[in-house]
Amino acid sequence: MSTLVAQERKNFKKSTSKKLRNDGKIPAIVYGNNIDTKSISIKNADLLKVMRDIGRNGILSLSLDGKSKNVMLRDYQNDPVTREILHVDFLQVDKHTEINAKVSVILKGTSKGEKVGGIAKQYLHELDITAKANDIPNDIEIDITDSEIGHAVKVADIKKDYSNCSINHEDDETIVMIDYVKSETEEAEDASKVEVSGV
Repeated sequence: MSTLVAQERKNFKKSTSKKLRNDGKIPAIVYGNNIDTKSISIKNADLLKVMRDIGRNGILSLSLDGKSKNVMLRDYQNDPVTREILHVDFLQVDKHTEINAKVSVILKGTSKGEKVGGIAKQYLHELDITAKANDIPNDIEIDITDSEIGHAVKVADIKKDYSNCSINHEDDETIVMIDYVKSETEEAEDASKVEVSGV
């Protein structure tokens, strides 16, 4: 398990937060059930390394005052211009803690439909799930290699592969569909139908 070393913060002035960032650190908080919220600081470089190692929903060990807590990264704020991380929220968890999380959907392979001129249209790029902290996947992979034109993968189709999670979407929601690519003539005909119907 990746470890992140933190220091407690007791000064909350804006100037102090600015100095922390200038020193390569980030202000943060850690909270959870039955614990007091603590204000901390962490090294920016260490956080970025841990995020690369464990992914968006991974569990890490946060070391504070010689004690370790298992935490998850729950939220962070970016500077709208520089995209620099300005503040981080950590949630303390254990193996029994159920978490709501957003998990990225990754399409794997090139479908049979694409090989004959079709296109993979992905409608859901993230799924909202609920699972115990240890069961949250870094991402949800969908293998579309055998999918022909006209084939759709719906939420119900992947539930058996992720049975340790509750996927908080309707079963009939389409995640990805292999569609055919319209010719320029078909697109022109569709456009003319829209114009006529609008008259």
